[in-house]
Amino acid sequence: MEMHTDVLLVTANVGSLFDNVGEIEGDWLREFFTTVHMYKPRFVALHFQEVGGKDYMMNMGHAENFFCSIESSSEMADFDRVCVYVDSHFKAVDSFTALGSMYFIHKSLKNIQQYDFNVNEFKAVSGHNKYVGSLEGVTSMEKEKFPKNFWPDFKWSRKGYMRTRWLIHNQGLDLVNVHLFHDASNLIACNSSPSVYSANRKKALRYVINRISESSYSPLPFFLFGDFNFRLDTLSLVQNLSMSAEIQKVKKDSSNEVEKIIYEEKDNDHKVLLHKKDKNIFSHSQHPSKQYINNNESVLLYFFVFQLLKYDKETSAFHDVITEEEIHFPPSYPYSEDYTKPTQYMNTRCPAWCDRILMSHSARDIIHRREEDENGVVYDTLGSNICMGDHKPVFLFFPMKTITH
Repeated sequence: MEMHTDVLLVTANVGSLFDNVGEIEGDWLREFFTTVHMYKPRFVALHFQEVGGKDYMMNMGHAENFFCSIESSSEMADFDRVCVYVDSHFKAVDSFTALGSMYFIHKSLKNIQQYDFNVNEFKAVSGHNKYVGSLEGVTSMEKEKFPKNFWPDFKWSRKGYMRTRWLIHNQGLDLVNVHLFHDASNLIACNSSPSVYSANRKKALRYVINRISESSYSPLPFFLFGDFNFRLDTLSLVQNLSMSAEIQKVKKDSSNEVEKIIYEEKDNDHKVLLHKKDKNIFSHSQHPSKQYINNNESVLLYFFVFQLLKYDKETSAFHDVITEEEIHFPPSYPYSEDYTKPTQYMNTRCPAWCDRILMSHSARDIIHRREEDENGVVYDTLGSNICMGDHKPVFLFFPMKTITH
């Protein structure tokens, strides 16, 4: 007999949360707990990236307290089984990913098992199981930092993936926490279409999909959710915005290195400014999305945020193996870290849908779509009007088809 189990998946890059210790955390947690209370899931999966933030050596203790505060909260008391994995052993340079995954099982959910990758079989889940540190020898998850030889020309960083495997009422699925490479330079990102960074992410994502699809563990439906660092096709975007513009390249005084590029239309005030890294990427005096995002002038010129979706192309190379619910929310990054400006974007990067929940086609087939209930499946951001850091967490709530004998 077919049944369904309500599932909540959440992905959150929490780097800036730990870089602004204390300012954001309370509201962040409140927003998460409110979402759990609203949708009343029976299974919750939380995937975190950049645990500890940029100064992870200083902040890792606080990060571990953050996980504890979620696990021990009164709001999650009805989830009587919890599995926590925090890769916090930053001294293990070759394997450290700064990924954290938490899984909560409601007391009403009776038939659930988790896979042991060492003995290749599912085992019953009981109590609170918490693994913090190197995660070496933990057999209920798989973790890998991307191989260094993938990107010899770029700085090697703490990017990789973590996988767990579950059996919920006889329906198996893989849940994969992913963190892919970012755009290090706005100017390099604008050199080609697709950019070299996009090509790196494509290679990494294909690597992850191939690894979790290997026959040694009998492939199952999978959900990939994390910070994919997907960016808009910057070159196409800028070209469309500046078709009649004059182009000016500004170089450093001491070298031939280009520091910024200005696209300026002489007949009006329209200007696109790309800076190498930390200054404005786009600024414009008349851009109509100002009202939408609280008078912020640093996002994208004449475009409302949803018109940007046509430049979001990085998933198109994977339509053979993955799909996604339709996006109806604004770009998840880069929001202001100013506590008083929760709906504004920073002007360091072009806004993009970095944080996503992707799924295999077989995973899409196990989502139960209730025709009588328009809210049966919800794909959205957490904290749209609250400062959550530079990334808004993204969640997917859905009833999952399960089988009872």
